[in-house]
Amino acid sequence: MATLQQVDIGPQYLDEKEEEILKKIKARKQELGDKLLILGHHYQQEATFQFADMTGDSLKLAKYAAASRDKQYIVFCGVHFMAESADILTTDKQTVVLPDLRAGCPMADMADIEGVKWSWSELDKILDSNTIIPVTYVNSSAKIKAFVGEKGGSVCTSSNAERVLTWALEKGEKVFFFPDEHLGRNSAFALGIPDDEVVLWERGKLLGGNTEDQLKKAKVILWNGYCSVHMQFTEEHVRMWRQKDPEIKVIVHPECRFEVVRAADKYGSTEVIINTVSESPTGSHWAVGTEINLVNRLHKRHPDKEVHSLSPFQCLCSTMYRIKPAYLLWVLDNLAEGHVVNQITVDSETAKLAKIALDRMLEI
Repeated sequence: MATLQQVDIGPQYLDEKEEEILKKIKARKQELGDKLLILGHHYQQEATFQFADMTGDSLKLAKYAAASRDKQYIVFCGVHFMAESADILTTDKQTVVLPDLRAGCPMADMADIEGVKWSWSELDKILDSNTIIPVTYVNSSAKIKAFVGEKGGSVCTSSNAERVLTWALEKGEKVFFFPDEHLGRNSAFALGIPDDEVVLWERGKLLGGNTEDQLKKAKVILWNGYCSVHMQFTEEHVRMWRQKDPEIKVIVHPECRFEVVRAADKYGSTEVIINTVSESPTGSHWAVGTEINLVNRLHKRHPDKEVHSLSPFQCLCSTMYRIKPAYLLWVLDNLAEGHVVNQITVDSETAKLAKIALDRMLEI
């Protein structure tokens, strides 16, 4: 996986009026026709999201890309790890493109392969690593997924983390879960695992900042990564809404802090949040703890309900926001002219091992 840098796309795109850019994107989509598939994650800004042929969470979109074998070009309006997953699951004849290479995921970057391997070797000094099953959230790099596949572990999503944790604890004595500590802690709690059997592994510290006895007792070891968007929601926000509106129902993403999830009425993945709000009765009141573009979309699509952000502040995924219409037009212009830019490729060995971890999840 070569490290690529985003090129300057120039004033012809960056200085163009958005309404003109949108017209040109529409025309390019028609020109590329059946060769093109545009995927849009729920956190995308509306100006870009409107051009998606399929929308969803990261894994749903990657699986859709894999099923669309007739599409030559797959333009992933998301972040880097999502495009990697799409490349892993598609054929060698398909090309996956990320409109802006700066669209990364800070949480995924918190679990770098060198740090994970070093931590694994630290654990192996005091435990039999063969009894440890690694589980990685889909929000992780291809190299981390490959490491997990090689070590007998599985990928999970925010929808199936509890099922994957159950599987892992049946297979081994302990789970090493990364990169999101909050999804791991919330899932462990839902399974009834005692607090003193869940420990936090602090990156860069010997034994993750734990004692040998703590690690020997632990069933779940959590990597201390987090989503900067979901960390902005607090328990105080939940209390504020309950005082302000007695009819409010609070739903949050499991990447939120433990105390926020416990204070909410319900928690779940982006798909769960969308379905819950969509299927609720007319007149329902909701405070939603997730990225603002999704919250705003729910607000617009359900005028018969009150849908608000749980936080009074704009909780925006800044890296996802990098996929602006100008960059989408730039990649489509190049594809129409026979040039591939910003292609995301995962080397064959990494892809092979990462796919093992993804396939294990699908089997579970």
